[in-house]
Amino acid sequence: MGFAELLDEVGGFGRYQWIHVTLISLPGLLMASQNLLNNFVSGVPTHYCSIPANHSLSNLSHLHQVTCQLARCRRYANPQWQLLAANSSTNVSHLETEDCIDGWTFEQSDFLATTWSLVCSLRPLKQMIQTIYMGGVLTGAIVYGSLSDRFGRRSVLIWSYLQLAVLGCSSALSPTYSTYCIFRFLSGMAVSGVIINGVSLKVEWITTKTRTVVGTLSSFFFTFGQMVLAGLAYWLRDWRKLQMVVCAPNFLFFAYSWWYSESARWLVLNQRSEDALKSLHRVARINGKSEMIDKITVEVLHSHMKKEIESARSTFTVFDLLRTPGMRRISICLMAVWFSTSFAYYGLAMDLQKFGVSIYLMQIIFGAVDIPAKLFALGILSYLGRRVSQAVCLFFSAAIIFANIFVPTDMQTLRTTLACLGKAFTSASFTTVYLYTGELYPTVIRQTGMGFVSTMARIGSMAAPAVLILDEVLPALPSLVYGGSAVLAGCFACFLPETLNVPLPDTIEDVENRARNIEMYLKVTDLELKSLHKPKINHKPTKLKH
Repeated sequence: MGFAELLDEVGGFGRYQWIHVTLISLPGLLMASQNLLNNFVSGVPTHYCSIPANHSLSNLSHLHQVTCQLARCRRYANPQWQLLAANSSTNVSHLETEDCIDGWTFEQSDFLATTWSLVCSLRPLKQMIQTIYMGGVLTGAIVYGSLSDRFGRRSVLIWSYLQLAVLGCSSALSPTYSTYCIFRFLSGMAVSGVIINGVSLKVEWITTKTRTVVGTLSSFFFTFGQMVLAGLAYWLRDWRKLQMVVCAPNFLFFAYSWWYSESARWLVLNQRSEDALKSLHRVARINGKSEMIDKITVEVLHSHMKKEIESARSTFTVFDLLRTPGMRRISICLMAVWFSTSFAYYGLAMDLQKFGVSIYLMQIIFGAVDIPAKLFALGILSYLGRRVSQAVCLFFSAAIIFANIFVPTDMQTLRTTLACLGKAFTSASFTTVYLYTGELYPTVIRQTGMGFVSTMARIGSMAAPAVLILDEVLPALPSLVYGGSAVLAGCFACFLPETLNVPLPDTIEDVENRARNIEMYLKVTDLELKSLHKPKINHKPTKLKH
């Protein structure tokens, strides 16, 4: 018997689990806003060089036409009045030009590009914000993954809510570009703390048979969050207000997060059995199983987790993820899957302006396509298992990305449709890998493992925008890189063990035992197949004909 059976005795997936999962999933509505916020705060509005300050405002329209019609980032050094003539045929190639030394005039001021003039030569700084933010998410995955294995999932999750609320709101008040980048980096760290600890705290309080449905339905909060972001951005039309609105609710999440119960599995494995017992009694009471309170004692709890307690160690490091064969195979394969999924996802989702339509509409469409994609993931996760589902999502996304290469650029509708389908399958891959990772790693090192492999996702999200530069070398090159990465990761996914309807492992020894059992099964199967194909020899003596 194990801890899963104990959860069934205190109500399985009862009232407590419903409340617990819902409250932890709600912040997902705004985690999507954090990850995709750059689409709306860092957009580039229509702009042109400002008119020199020494010119009369009475000639504003004329001066705009004769000084700024050259380009958005260059202007004529002196007014060219002859260009106002209706039939002017003046050769402008020899005219002296200059940079926009008086700054720029913007047609709208929704974006932070207008606040700090992040256009023309400073335009790369706009994308740098997203890279810095994802660097924070990467750092947070490493730091908060390890801290939660040491100090508990609940404590680190509560701190992450507070950090995101305070620093996220502070970024809305940033006086300079550098200050804003620092706050976004620290906010990214907090986002990682919220996501990875929220996933583990959910998984460790639900029964084995409900993990697939809970994991998939919880991801819908992230999906709807993408559409909420589009609505808020369209309504507010000001990047500071938008930043404040998507961060302030984290104060509410911080306030109610004190209701959560710490993972009983983690408490037992960290010599806090009395606290684990109190948590189980609380869950039993809320689930209407009060009669189990007297039956579940510390001795009963230890009997269910005897093996885990005996093998548990005080601390684990990243090196433990690679020390044994089973853990090493899981970690290497998951690193490839996380990187490629994030790489393709953010490559498609982070440049909405390239589609030539309203960025608000495109964000809603990109969010809406996730709904059927996640329902598709739910179906195949339940019937085909985790390994097949992960590989299918990656191979399908690669096929669609490759197909888009052969669509002519003037067929923008078809190209956008294929991009949406590709994004849908990468989203389904994200849903699968979050659930899959939580089931593959044992309790004693689950958070460290989640933090370690998800760092590859952050590296992928940081690298994705840089690949778009390859478009200048060969237009099809970014798609070839995105699709090729997904194919490679799909191959790695095929080497992961299946976890459908399998109890969560609690120790590294559990993982290694499963790996050995799989190897023995494969060897036996291989011998049976060889025996079936081995030609039969007839030993009966043949009669000689006289």
